[in-house]
This record gives sequence, structure tokens and C-alpha cells, in this order.
Amino acid sequence: MSIPEIKKTAESKMGKSIEAFKNELHKIRTGRAHPGLLDQVQVDYYGSMVPISQVANVALLDARTISVQPWEKGMGPKIEKAIRESDLGLNPSAQGDLLRVPMPGLTEERRRELTKVVRNAGEDAKIAVRAVRRDANEQLKKLLKEKLVAEDDERRAQDEVQRLTDRTIAEIDRLVQGKEAEVMAV
Repeated sequence: MSIPEIKKTAESKMGKSIEAFKNELHKIRTGRAHPGLLDQVQVDYYGSMVPISQVANVALLDARTISVQPWEKGMGPKIEKAIRESDLGLNPSAQGDLLRVPMPGLTEERRRELTKVVRNAGEDAKIAVRAVRRDANEQLKKLLKEKLVAEDDERRAQDEVQRLTDRTIAEIDRLVQGKEAEVMAV
């Protein structure tokens, strides 16, 4: 593996870490509703577990209410049960075929807990990025040991990997601050 390949691999892995972190942030709910909140909820569809979005239309009724419109008649109760049993703490109500999922308001204490969850998720993302940096640096040292690159080139590549790591961690910090502000906003 060459120095440019190592840097490109490190950059793509760090990018994937940021994407995974963004997906994790979307799962942390604030007081506002958004259809993506139900993405990880699985419902039993003829013996196989599938996301709700594959068996129903998920949309917003207003800023604090999600509507779920099943495509088949008998799916309403199954979807309602799946939402209730999820760890989201939501309580859907059926109105004919339509399910209304109101978002409960957040207490100050719950908001503080959610900011801790956001910080922990951010720290996990930083750990993943640092692991990518460590792997890249080990590959660079291996190239140097095998005398495939000069010391100066290896050192320069390590510095570039460190700058990439610093930029990625700064992006994670920015995302954490933005989500904390969103969670704490009443």
C-alpha cells in the first residue's frame, strides 16, 4: 500500500465515522417530530421484520405529531404495537387506519440526560476516528520499516493524517454542540 492509498483510506473511514455519528444523532429525539425517528422501528410483516417505512407512509402532521398510514388494512395494530414496544417512549393512537404519534414534551432533567447521551456518542465517534489514525500511522511505519518510503515522506504523511484527524474531530465537536443546542432549546 502506498502513502496516498493509506491517506485516502483513512479519509474515507473518518468520513464514514462522521456519517455513522450523524445517523446516531438523528435517533436522539428532541421535542420536535421528524419522520426519520421511526426508521429503526421494525414491524412484523408476514413473518419477517421490516422497517415501518416499508409497510406504511410516514409523514408529519405538525411539528409535534407524526402520522403513520399503513398500506394494508391489518398492519395498523402491528405497527402500533411495534412503536409502543420500541425504546423511543412514544405512545401512538389509532384513528381508523391512520396512526397519530404525538411527541411528548421534554422535561429539563430529560434534556440534560439527552445532552449526556449526545456527548457520549460524540466521544465514541472520536474514539473511532483516533483508531483510524492509529491504523494509518501503523501502516506508514510499516512502509518505513520495509524501506519502501523515506523517513521525511513518512513523517509528512503522519502530519497530514494528524491534520485530517484534527479536522474530523472538530467536525464532530461542531455536530455535538449543534445537537446539544437543539436538545436544550425549549
